[in-house]
Formats: sequence, structure tokens, C-alpha cells
Amino acid sequence: MAEPLSRCRGAYHPVDQLEVWYRSPLGSQLATVESTVVGHMLERLFGYHLLQVGATPSFRDLAAESCIRHWILTTPSLATGLPGTLVAALPDALPIASDSVDAVILPHTLEFSVDAHRVLRETERVLIPEGRVIVLGFNPVSLWGLRRLLPGSRQHVPWCGNFLAPSRVCDWLQLLGFDVEQQKRLMFRPPWPGALSPRFSAVDSFGQRYFSIFGGGYAIRAVKRVSTLTPLMPRWVQRRAVLRGGAVEPSARTPHDCRNSGIDV
Repeated sequence: MAEPLSRCRGAYHPVDQLEVWYRSPLGSQLATVESTVVGHMLERLFGYHLLQVGATPSFRDLAAESCIRHWILTTPSLATGLPGTLVAALPDALPIASDSVDAVILPHTLEFSVDAHRVLRETERVLIPEGRVIVLGFNPVSLWGLRRLLPGSRQHVPWCGNFLAPSRVCDWLQLLGFDVEQQKRLMFRPPWPGALSPRFSAVDSFGQRYFSIFGGGYAIRAVKRVSTLTPLMPRWVQRRAVLRGGAVEPSARTPHDCRNSGIDV
């Protein structure tokens, strides 16, 4: 699984390079759409700690609007000028206590990780029971996925990432004990600067209604379920409980049984 990292050119970790790409015209357009979707998914979530793995600046304003009090961001290298508490850490080795975070945002983190499944396992570990995870990703079955086939594209962020189908991400989440609550497809316009024109806005509306599976990006929200085992009382305990109620059951022993046990009848 090291292929996505080795394929991406640049002196910095691909997650850090993604921050730079988000400032481009195309990246800025995607950031606006993703921020709207993530804002809706966070709307009714409450708690104390929200963890964002990958400190992309596109969610800067959500920190102030969220009902979750404390915003924690992790990034492979220490960036500046970002809201919340900033921690330098790799996505698959989070210095966060288990069962301590109310929600986690993974903004294209899986696509630029050495082991995407391990990142999800770390996410499951740090989340409290009934905690939420929001996964943002690029859809390989879309115009954005086809964009990677252009010469030279596969060496640069974000096209060098390992695009994961949303169905695959959902399968991984369910294997880890999550229930998928929401899925949203976005960015149906072609991934080139000319498509940023307002006249292409109808493409997004048309695609959302008729061809949602071909959206260039997606957002998934899932909740961590923890199954609780109900202990069964031993039979002798149940029997004693019945007898304490005053209803004495007749003995099933016969005189022959009593004589064999050494009791006089």
C-alpha cells in the first residue's frame, strides 16, 4: 500500500501538499462544496472533542460554527495559521487516547495514507461509542477519476492518490462496527478550470438528480456502534429468585431417589 506515497512527487507529505492544492481554483471550488456538506453533517452533533486528521484549511470556518467545543487537528508536519489545537502526527498512529473523541473528519486522508484500513482502525479506536466519522474522498468512477489518466497527472496531488470507491469505504466501516448514516455525492462538473464557470452549475444539479454515482467526490458519515452483551443469570440463581417469592415448587424427587441418596423417608 505504499504506492500512493511513492508515486506522489514533492518534498512534503501528500497530505501537506493537498493543503496547497486546495488553494488552487479547482481546489478552492471543491473546498467550498465540501465545507457545505460537512457543515450539514456536523449540524446536530454535540460533544467536547472533534478531531480532523489532515489539517486542510477548507474547514477553518466550521470550527467556530460547530457545536463541538474543542477542535483538534493533526498533520504530518506542523503547519501554522489553522484553528484549534494542532498536533503533528501520522494518520495511522494518532497520539490520542482511546474512546475520547466525539467526532472525526478524514478529508481525503485515506487516499494519501500508506494503509487506509489502519487509519480507519485508529479512527475507531479514538472515537467514543456512538461517535461519528465523516470521510471525504475522490470517486474513481467519475470524470475526476478519469482525470488521473492524463500524462503526468499521476505524479501530482491529488491525482497521485489512491482513489477509493465509496462502496469499499462503507464495507471497511461496517467491518469495524460502524453503521453508515449518510452518503452524499458531489462535484459532477469536469475537473478543469474552465468548468468553474457558473454556467456549469446546472451540470451539478443534473448529475445529483440522475447520475449521482458518477460524482467526482463523496462524503460519508458513519456512527460507531458498540454491542453490549446482556449477561444471562445461571439457572440456580433464577430458581432461588422464584423461591424467594414464596411460591415453593414441589420436589421432583421420588422416595426411591431419596433412599439412594441416603436420606430417610
